[in-house]
Amino acid sequence: MKLTNLLSLNPFHKTATPQPNYWQLLKVAKPFFAMLAGDESLKPVEEMAKALTQMPASELVVKHLQNNPGAIAMIGERYIAKPHNLDKLLQYPEESLGHIYASTMKAKGFSAEDLYTTVNINSDVSYLNARIGQTHDIWHIITGFDTSDLGEIGLQAFYLAQFPDPLATMLIANSLIAVTLLIPEELPELLKAIAKGWEMGSKAKPLFAQKWEDNWEKPLTEWQTELNIQPVAL
Repeated sequence: MKLTNLLSLNPFHKTATPQPNYWQLLKVAKPFFAMLAGDESLKPVEEMAKALTQMPASELVVKHLQNNPGAIAMIGERYIAKPHNLDKLLQYPEESLGHIYASTMKAKGFSAEDLYTTVNINSDVSYLNARIGQTHDIWHIITGFDTSDLGEIGLQAFYLAQFPDPLATMLIANSLIAVTLLIPEELPELLKAIAKGWEMGSKAKPLFAQKWEDNWEKPLTEWQTELNIQPVAL
């Protein structure tokens, strides 16, 4: 979009004309600036993700994933696994994805349900948001990106290389602005994490198409080999 078109969205601009998605842009901007102001809770991320489902960029994710037979099947089925029983997963061998996932989630006090159960699945886009939320921490483990600020943004870059996720774009943009303005000395490390995530995501097989929960017993290293992933070391 050209700058002149962006200016036309400004209600205070003399030549401003009503735009059908103007208020939707404001709904995205509100949580974006809340994050810049220091809100580190999940609330602004959830608000932004919900607002982005109404933007054209979200439809591009669906179109992109429809190029993969496995992803098409997942979307058609609306596959959502049952809530992850961490105690049961701990009974799997220590090298298995299930055991590593459960021990990691318990150690950090995380719950996958916090990231997807509030999503109202009524479209392909909303389904994708829910499934991505349910598997977010699995992707952390598969890729090796930790849950530090750098690790989160590295994983977002991985997402973006796998499919044109508008939420990943916004989170990366937010981190670049925040670091540039507040802690510029950390910009090189942030850029390295973004570059590494993009490189890994570009080389890896499609992670969205995987039904991880059907193969919890499979060793983590076997998953990584099959998906062409060399785990990152930040």
